Amino acid sequence: MATIEQLLNHPDLPDSPSARLDAELLLAFALGKPRSYLRTWPEREPAAEQQDAFAAMLQRRRGGEPVAYILGQQGFWSLELEVAPHTLIPRPDTELLVETALELLPATPLRALDLGTGTGAIALALASERPGWRVTGVDRVAEAVALAERNRQRLKLNNAEFRPSQWFSALAGERYGLIVSNPPYIAADDRHLGEGDVRFEPASALVAGVDGLDDIRQIIAQAPRHLEPGGWLLLEHGYDQAAAVRELLAAAGFARVHSRRDLGGHERISLGSLGT
Repeated sequence: MATIEQLLNHPDLPDSPSARLDAELLLAFALGKPRSYLRTWPEREPAAEQQDAFAAMLQRRRGGEPVAYILGQQGFWSLELEVAPHTLIPRPDTELLVETALELLPATPLRALDLGTGTGAIALALASERPGWRVTGVDRVAEAVALAERNRQRLKLNNAEFRPSQWFSALAGERYGLIVSNPPYIAADDRHLGEGDVRFEPASALVAGVDGLDDIRQIIAQAPRHLEPGGWLLLEHGYDQAAAVRELLAAAGFARVHSRRDLGGHERISLGSLGT
């Protein structure tokens, strides 16, 4: 039997920059304890079944499977979300969409739309911060809609709802004061598709044509029919796509078009308002 400290220094840890963190997350999950427990009691010996469970998860991680899929959960904003292989894993960069929406728009009643909601991360973060908003999340994948609804129910956010829709296809006649989206934006031949966690994520949620902008073009073209006057459209995109997205927004008649940078200094989101 091994101690917690010995397990965390196992020679078979994943070969990745986050190997220690990965191991801590997996072992804490196997023990049903917070990570702080591992530092407080490093000399304790987990039960045999707990060590076996940790070893099995470690094997999956060595094969490259993302920790979030192994655990079935991922933190986003202030929320803990269920995740599954048919949705993207929520990432910290996407929190910039939430931060910007909350900065731009007051807490007064508003209808907001999250396109391609996946786990429901963006929609639920907005709903948690703005109880007076009515937030709708849509996704073309039925399993994603069901997963987002499970997250909503567990978090008891009654001002959010999730529906099936391919972008705006099921939203005829509906208008919103805010539309946000983290759509697919990776080019079909991008080498990063064969690296890291994205190897395990659904390609349909990542790839958008030859230049990665097919879905963004479609959203920008259709969004004016679904925005209230003065409403905002916020889009996440690739680190090198900001100029192209700003051009698309301006060409579609959006005003106050600009981009905002993530913590790494990359222009990660672009946005514009309708008619003002």
